[in-house]
Amino acid sequence: MSREQHGYWVVLGTFLIAYVLATMPFPAWLHRARPEWLALVLIYWAIALPHRVGVYTGALLGIGLDVLEGVVLGQNALSLTVLSLISLFLYQRLRVFNLWQQCATVFIMIGINQILCQWVLALQGLGDRSLWFLLPAFTSALFWPVILHLLRGLRRAYQVN
Repeated sequence: MSREQHGYWVVLGTFLIAYVLATMPFPAWLHRARPEWLALVLIYWAIALPHRVGVYTGALLGIGLDVLEGVVLGQNALSLTVLSLISLFLYQRLRVFNLWQQCATVFIMIGINQILCQWVLALQGLGDRSLWFLLPAFTSALFWPVILHLLRGLRRAYQVN
């Protein structure tokens, strides 16, 4: 197996782990605060490898998450496509931001992701009437340093370019 193919398996493996974390059952009191694992991993790979992970990746991951969660087909596809597009627009800036600036930017990006999902839910009459739907954006921003260092370590260990 070539080094390039090996890199694809590392990226694919991290997305599969993010799917597992996204669908893993949480206690009811913690369910609303679940970080957006797939979105965090997508943001990382989009800013680390913008030539490999892009809008199509976000759309495919979103369709997969729609199927896994059993929501309207396209809800997560729309939000993750927009998220990957924003990541691609900002990848050069995000790379030079310090960790706290990155956390703030990730909060805003995941917040946009959550707003798009809420918009689709509101069209169905299922939307949340409070701002609690933004809680995953906050917890995702808190987990960003962990995701950043874990995936950066994986990328360097397996020489993914």
